[in-house]
Amino acid sequence: MTTERATMEYRYHCDIPARDGLNALPFNPCRLLDLTLLRLPAGESWTGDCGDRETLAVVLGGTASFTVDGHRFADVGGRADVFAGKPHSVYVPAGARVTVEALTAVEVALPSAPSDLVTAPYVIGPERVASGRWGAANFGRKYHQILTEIAQPDLPAARLIVGETYTPSGNWSTYPPHRHKVDDLPAEAAHEEMYYFRVDRPGGFGISRVYTDEGYEENVTVRDHGVQMMPEGYHTVVSAPGYTTYYLWFLAGTQRTQAAREDADLAWVGQTVPTLRSVGL
Repeated sequence: MTTERATMEYRYHCDIPARDGLNALPFNPCRLLDLTLLRLPAGESWTGDCGDRETLAVVLGGTASFTVDGHRFADVGGRADVFAGKPHSVYVPAGARVTVEALTAVEVALPSAPSDLVTAPYVIGPERVASGRWGAANFGRKYHQILTEIAQPDLPAARLIVGETYTPSGNWSTYPPHRHKVDDLPAEAAHEEMYYFRVDRPGGFGISRVYTDEGYEENVTVRDHGVQMMPEGYHTVVSAPGYTTYYLWFLAGTQRTQAAREDADLAWVGQTVPTLRSVGL
């Protein structure tokens, strides 16, 4: 059985194609979120319309110039791949037409969500991307906050919340597992979420777990171009020893705020973070 057929058996996981041109998810259980992946050889270009969706074009690797409704942003990008520094991104508002011209071979993730926000497009450079560490010990991981209400409160967006996480060899991420099921602020906000995965070396992998209060569960092997789609459920990820896994995470819901509820049975683990960090873990 091929990998593609195997992932199609899951309700909330698939592999997104990674061919030249614009690639779409083979299926999508989310009502709000979507993802496409654009890959262009050097010298090639692509033009498309965003319809009623806001999009954040996150340059995963390479350099391109973007033209969004007459606004030109030249030489966007520069990192070789997702493991080589902070990203450049371009916010494309709903209703806009965008052209991407590849100056080098380029790979661009295009998460999107419905929007009626009227605003101009803009670039988010690496200097605007917040970084840090969540968790501790063997559930510590590094993050980039690209477009969030916490790190970039001055940048307009209707629904999208976007960032990157790097989970080191053998470590757990998004742990304790959390969900975004209901609007119960400040404790929890109703969101859909997706993870788009990459692995730092050939042959590497991680495991993604999604489970619901009603008893549904998926435990999936994730490799390059795997996508975990989470319209519901608690979720967590672990990297295989010897490998770092990356995922681009993005959320959309009724509230543009990062509020999540941890699994009550595992929440005690998160309470150990201050102690673990105090001893250097």
